[in-house]
Amino acid sequence: MLLSRRRFLRSLSRSALVLPLEGVLAMARPLSWRSFHAGTPAQPPARASDELGVTFTDVARQAGLNAKTVFGGEHKNKYLLETTGCGVAFYDYDNDGWLDIFLVNGWRLEGFAPGEEPTCHLFKNNRDGTFTDVTVEAGLAASGWGQGVCVGDYDNDGHEDLFITYYGKHVLYHNNGDGTFTDVTAQAGLAIEPPRWSTGCAFVDYDRDGYLDLFVANYIELDLATAPVPESGPCLYKGVLVACGPPGLAGGKNILYHNNGDGTFTDVSEAAGITQANGTYGLGVLTADFDNDGWPDIYVANDSTASALYRNQKDGTFIDVGIIAGAALSPDGKPQAGMGVSAGDYNRDGNLDILKSNFAGDTDSLYRNLGEANFEDSTFAAGLGVNTRFLAWGCGFFDMDNDGWLDILICNGHVYPEVEQLRTEAGYAQRKTLYRNLRNGRFEEVTRQGGTAITALAAARGCAFGDFDNDGDLDIVVNTMNGYPQLIRCDLALDHNWIKVRTIGTKSNRSGIGARLKCVTRAPGEEDLQEQIDEVRSGGGYLSQNDLRVHFGLGKAETVERLEIRWPSGQVDTLKNIPANQVITVKEGKGIVRTETFPAAQEKPSKE
Repeated sequence: MLLSRRRFLRSLSRSALVLPLEGVLAMARPLSWRSFHAGTPAQPPARASDELGVTFTDVARQAGLNAKTVFGGEHKNKYLLETTGCGVAFYDYDNDGWLDIFLVNGWRLEGFAPGEEPTCHLFKNNRDGTFTDVTVEAGLAASGWGQGVCVGDYDNDGHEDLFITYYGKHVLYHNNGDGTFTDVTAQAGLAIEPPRWSTGCAFVDYDRDGYLDLFVANYIELDLATAPVPESGPCLYKGVLVACGPPGLAGGKNILYHNNGDGTFTDVSEAAGITQANGTYGLGVLTADFDNDGWPDIYVANDSTASALYRNQKDGTFIDVGIIAGAALSPDGKPQAGMGVSAGDYNRDGNLDILKSNFAGDTDSLYRNLGEANFEDSTFAAGLGVNTRFLAWGCGFFDMDNDGWLDILICNGHVYPEVEQLRTEAGYAQRKTLYRNLRNGRFEEVTRQGGTAITALAAARGCAFGDFDNDGDLDIVVNTMNGYPQLIRCDLALDHNWIKVRTIGTKSNRSGIGARLKCVTRAPGEEDLQEQIDEVRSGGGYLSQNDLRVHFGLGKAETVERLEIRWPSGQVDTLKNIPANQVITVKEGKGIVRTETFPAAQEKPSKE
């Protein structure tokens, strides 16, 4: 059965990848690639029985997140470069146990007067619900066409370092451990020539030698001096002139850098098989052990082509199995315009599934992992086929109500500001979509029940998940286009418990990135054990970075009966009878070395 299905998918892919490029019109996104499911059923009004037990509130303004993200023209774009936007990171840069926020920023074609250039921003958590901008003091006030961000301790010194992708360059910032950073890009061997358009990134110890390597996706080989403009095609989207591409433009090649263990990296993309993958136009990057063999694999959401799943061959090389594995195309075997990507075991069968956000006119994708990295598109079966009007970017599995089952949030916003001229579109600024896990393999949309923080219109791009106020539930930070960030605080009314785990590697990389965690619980009065899995992960979503602490909602369980950690080195640590509602730090081979509890009802800024 498996081989037959794979042959069928392979045959579909042969025809699907012959893209219909008819003249210069092909430089705009061809709508014929979208799923044939074009309708969007009307959403029923919320009922009293639909209460989530969760309140979402946008507290960005009162929290002090006052830095505007600047990216391209606000009403009209000349090049595709002006459309992609930026990622964001929940990032404890100073190791104080409280999540700080790093916002990537962009640029404009006309440039800026000296002293007025937009920069990325680092906001330090004041531990009272507010943040302070410490960008300048930290040495991070750099400018450019910023894209993605990922975090990892590449030199194993105990301080998480920062990597940023740009159009034209990479930047690696070494965390000095004193609140400051040093640009070490050149001495680390990460300067790129000629310039490239890099997007998603992730630190990953692909060869399990204890040092974090680095994977970087690349979008388009774009030279603004020769790039087509909307009028040259003309490049059209539903009759409106828009930026040209990506079809018709040369796609970028992804990069894998090997960590040499001495603070430097070597480009091993060709030798590792990365450049031989199907597809191009890479955006979101996701690392996870999809076949449960103990070695990290790499998934890339590609725009307008089949996505790539690089399977780790355990010998320093990868092979792209995305199409054969069933995780690269739409249910009808067509390429999609993938943006963001997330991993999670939403049905708790012990396999990590894939969520991928896509272009308007299509659904988002849910690939259910059947085992051994063999996937089935379960988008419609799981109830995620109800929305096709929105253009999705940042996305993630997250347990919003701590019931032990992963829910889904997707951030939306159109790629073309010119769509404001069209009544057929959902607008440039769009609402988010929120799905609750029904615990039976299906989800229900509960966007309206999420309140105004979810339904408010925004031209969203990257988003990250993490507990910035340490109250035990997962919050969301969102980067937007030419606007201010959103900080969506989650407040839980349900009597559900949780546990967070921070990992420190010894034989493995210091961050513990790639460690597989299994959390086993039993609720009072229940006989059956409940198992959840997750991994410590760098990068993910759309060009963003989630909290490196692994979060498990425990429902009514008051104790974790067993926590099993399989480290990248192969070491397995098993911990038992851990009380709920605390953050624990686990050191490889040593067990729990620190526990932290926080007041259940902290002082929080008002909703006004």
